[in-house]
Amino acid sequence: MPLKAICVPLIGGLLSILGCATSDVRYHSDPGAQGPYSSAVEVGELALLAGKIGERGKGFAHEVETCIDRIEGTLRGIGLGLKDVVEARVYLTDIGRYEDFNGIYGARFNAPYPARTCVEVSALPAGAQVEIQVAARRRD
Repeated sequence: MPLKAICVPLIGGLLSILGCATSDVRYHSDPGAQGPYSSAVEVGELALLAGKIGERGKGFAHEVETCIDRIEGTLRGIGLGLKDVVEARVYLTDIGRYEDFNGIYGARFNAPYPARTCVEVSALPAGAQVEIQVAARRRD
């Protein structure tokens, strides 16, 4: 079965569950994206951001900080902030850096913290050590 035949009904079903029409979907792009994708898609009150990586070459902490900076910049561009993040998915190339990551993440995101998944992966784009993907909710 072609992927489009599977995805279109799934997206339509998601929009239906959220009470949205396809006209309620807004697509955003950041300059410098490394591929054919939207950097953020807004569906109703939800904003789904593509994964972000940080600047490489200046150490793990700098990479995590600049990764979160990029997330914050994309959110700011659509009128949201880190306080609006409700879920985060974290990909690390070395799960041994989990505690280092938590220290930085915990300083940047405030309680109550977003729901979060953190997994180790074998590789990330551009030699990154961390990639973070988030979902945020627009609050009226």
